[in-house]
Amino acid sequence: MAELLSLHDAVARYVEDGATVCMEGFTHLIPFAAGHEVIRQGKRELTLIRMTPDLVYDQLIGAGCVSKLIFSWGGNPGVGSLHRLRDAVEKGWPQRIELLEHSHAAMACAFEAGAAGLPLAVLRGYVGSDLPKVNDQIKFIDCPFTGERLAAVPSIRPDVSLVHAQKADRKGNVLVEGIVGVQKEAVLAARHSIVTVEEIVDDLDVEPNACVIPGWAISAIAVAEKGAYPSYAHGYYDRDNRFYKAWDAIARDRDAFTAWLDDNVHNAGGQS
Repeated sequence: MAELLSLHDAVARYVEDGATVCMEGFTHLIPFAAGHEVIRQGKRELTLIRMTPDLVYDQLIGAGCVSKLIFSWGGNPGVGSLHRLRDAVEKGWPQRIELLEHSHAAMACAFEAGAAGLPLAVLRGYVGSDLPKVNDQIKFIDCPFTGERLAAVPSIRPDVSLVHAQKADRKGNVLVEGIVGVQKEAVLAARHSIVTVEEIVDDLDVEPNACVIPGWAISAIAVAEKGAYPSYAHGYYDRDNRFYKAWDAIARDRDAFTAWLDDNVHNAGGQS
């Protein structure tokens, strides 16, 4: 059952050095506040999982928190490369990281399989792709019923998943509104989960077929106002497109990045 904690205490309790950590959110509801708290607490040797790693993972990688990245696309949306990711891969700064790349379809299937408690995901995919040559986690199997050749990948089962949402009720149930990615699956697949929300309410006031993550699947809920900024939270605030553009110059230079990290993360304080 979900417990209401400060973001600091939730990360301290559930994110350990060497853990496999998933931070999900698609276009909006990206858990920047949670990622920054992980950086502030100096977590190390993390394996990060995300379908579309963008700025928050660039920041975690540049801060030296990451040793491995499992993903299906990485970049600054609409702008270009993730320069802290490139620096780590190409030049080993601040440390070299291992990459394990999948297709979007495989990652989505792997999240669903993890949420269902299955050991693997099966899909029609990777035919003609070079990814199996560089990713030993992609295997091929024959369907026992039709004989069809199919791809198989391990299910995603993180040690802890961190997601952001609009609101939670006092029983710990969480409402996700707007564009929904794989936040629900990421929470259900994980051993532990932390959900940051804009606010706690008495009643979620949901419509039929709304995406509600049940409190029994969540380890901790932390209030983090504007916890998805500079991405957006549908119904609460807009995306800061200027920041995404500005990040390209900040992240290109190690000194500029380090100064930004000090000013905006290390010395900015945490969410309570």
